[in-house]
Amino acid sequence: MSEENQSVDIDGLPPLFSTWLSSSGKKLEAEVMAPAVEVFLTLLKKCQEFYNSSRAPMSSVGEFLKTEALRISNDEWKEDEARKLRQALFSTLLKLECGISGTHTMDDVDLASFGMYKSLPGLDCTFPGGYEGLITHMLNELPKDIVLFNKPVKCIHWNNIHSRSSAKEGTCPVTVECINGETFEGDHVIVTVPLGYMKKHHDTLLNPPLPQHKLHSIHRLGFGTNNKIFLEFEQPFWDEVCEVIFLIWEDEYDLQNPVSDMKTAWIRKLSCFTVLKPAERYGHILCGWIAGHESEYMETLCEEDVLFTVTQLLQRFTGNPTIAPKKLVRTRWFHDPYTFGSYSYVANGCSGQDIDNLAEPLPLTGSNAQPLQVLFAGEATHKSFFSTVHGALLAGWREADRLISHYKPSPMKVTANL
Repeated sequence: MSEENQSVDIDGLPPLFSTWLSSSGKKLEAEVMAPAVEVFLTLLKKCQEFYNSSRAPMSSVGEFLKTEALRISNDEWKEDEARKLRQALFSTLLKLECGISGTHTMDDVDLASFGMYKSLPGLDCTFPGGYEGLITHMLNELPKDIVLFNKPVKCIHWNNIHSRSSAKEGTCPVTVECINGETFEGDHVIVTVPLGYMKKHHDTLLNPPLPQHKLHSIHRLGFGTNNKIFLEFEQPFWDEVCEVIFLIWEDEYDLQNPVSDMKTAWIRKLSCFTVLKPAERYGHILCGWIAGHESEYMETLCEEDVLFTVTQLLQRFTGNPTIAPKKLVRTRWFHDPYTFGSYSYVANGCSGQDIDNLAEPLPLTGSNAQPLQVLFAGEATHKSFFSTVHGALLAGWREADRLISHYKPSPMKVTANL
């Protein structure tokens, strides 16, 4: 998170050294694939530009990308084999974009609002010990034992509901009730649970319940699953300079979303592998990316089955039957009881107003009750950086600043006697 790390600006992210593998076991030439990548990135940028325009030509990002990609492909690439390979690459890039956006299909992502999301310049940060290292560093700045662990919250009672029902005369309007029966009282609480958890538990998490406009926005906003599958190898089968390996199914050139047998076809949603670097720190490890319902199905399988299927995939695409990962580790965000998915996206029919509704504190403006009892943060409440860690961090700072401003003395008005 250093200043030096944020000094590189190449349209948000630097280019990656890519390897392209096909389902027939061939390594494809970069000059054949590069035009498709250029077209796809140009169309993505076009999708973002509709945010400030009067009207988007279609409802979803997926519909626009597929329609325009096929139109350009048929107009510009006359050689049949190269055209079909590039169209199949479009399919792979759509899968990758599903993971980036956190959705099952880009057909579910609103085109008119797509440009709300902003990419920060600079390089991505990879912490040597994972995010735990960042959390540990932040905890070191706090007084000892001020953060409590292993106390799942059952209900947040606000507007003194809990005190009144218990016939107690409390001065604090908010009571946080834990599953183990413990309670904590306060003037304010900042709720940072993922949108997936809020979708699942909004009816029991707060008492009184959320206002209807907040509930409608919670239901409308999207929240999907993007999982990682880490594979460790004794020796790398990829080139030393390679940073990402794209998998191209040659029969997916029509860009359709066929309803296929999940048991046999889930692995097709795995779009690519990124190479963890430097090897001196991580060893020889690939990180596979898989999003959507296929990703959620993958979570239900045992690790042995996932390892077997991924090994078959790699052997098919490399044409090398000896490739075999020695270890697999995966994430399981959909079945995590505190997330129910990975991160949010602006679904069809949504707008920035839904994000504003989600972030709006309770009680609502105009109420006679004590203000700012329940505040809301987390990535899904940030209009520009939703789906990101920095979005979650900035949303937390926003709500902290809201409370600081609430308690900051108002500047004295001085009236001059003339």
